[in-house]
Amino acid sequence: MIRFLVKRLTQAMVVLLLVSVLVFVLLHLLPGGPARAILGVQATPDAVAHFNHQQGYDRSLPEQYVAYLGRLLTGDLGESYKLNQSVASLLAERLPKTALLAGLALALAAVVAVPLGVLQAVRRGRAADYLLTGVAFLAYATPVFFLGLVLILVFGQQLQLLPAEAPQADTVGGILAQAPALVLPVVTAALGIVAALSRYMRSAVLDNLAEDYVRTARAKGQSNARIMARHVLRNALIPLATLLGLYLPTLFSGTLVVESMFNYPGMGLLFWNAAQSSDFPVLLGVTLVVGVATVLGSLLADLAYALLDPRIRSVT
Repeated sequence: MIRFLVKRLTQAMVVLLLVSVLVFVLLHLLPGGPARAILGVQATPDAVAHFNHQQGYDRSLPEQYVAYLGRLLTGDLGESYKLNQSVASLLAERLPKTALLAGLALALAAVVAVPLGVLQAVRRGRAADYLLTGVAFLAYATPVFFLGLVLILVFGQQLQLLPAEAPQADTVGGILAQAPALVLPVVTAALGIVAALSRYMRSAVLDNLAEDYVRTARAKGQSNARIMARHVLRNALIPLATLLGLYLPTLFSGTLVVESMFNYPGMGLLFWNAAQSSDFPVLLGVTLVVGVATVLGSLLADLAYALLDPRIRSVT
């Protein structure tokens, strides 16, 4: 297990280094370079030269990258020239709120998708299976913004059961205190994932039901419920654990639409506002965080798979 862990951590560190290189390259691919992108097209050549010297952009690219990497290691992600605030502090304010939204959506998706997938597998080829399959495909194919609009119109305006706007508190505790306002954003973010995870769960259960150990358990006289609970479900959850880890970074990027629709004060809304105002340091900071979340999600998925299935550790 130690060897497996060291190998995966080494791979994660290499990928994180590549992510930092990608963000550094994106910074220098900005129209007119970083100085023009930040100061504006009306900036004088003297102002551009002074900015480049002040920020170190007049040095060679390897020197700039080493300096950039050093700033990243100290938590310096640059300065938002539109908000006059450090990018790190902006992300520190917004990231916990986005993590809360993504975590709740992922938990809801898992809780709903597992029984749905099991039900579809058990009822394979019957009316319930066809109905749930059709609903899953419809939910998976429908854009998130359309799902959100439908939920707002039905539950927020027509029935007036839930607030159409997300909580506006400054802290995670304040957001949780306004739980009813969290329902629509969380459900919107979770619906597409429920559809995908239920299909994976259905396939995993069907694969395990065809295994020899299930036939052996039935030959011993064990009930279908006991076989499902003690054998099939446990093995079917292994690939699902991997998918949950891989879906976590996807949720971070997907919450951009949800947060914009419901005015949720998270990282996605910060990215949207920064894109509208061409606040490039914030855009690159959020891009870096999402890249790190992707690597960490993949690492967590690998570790979860290894813990649930010892065979993985012996062959990697």
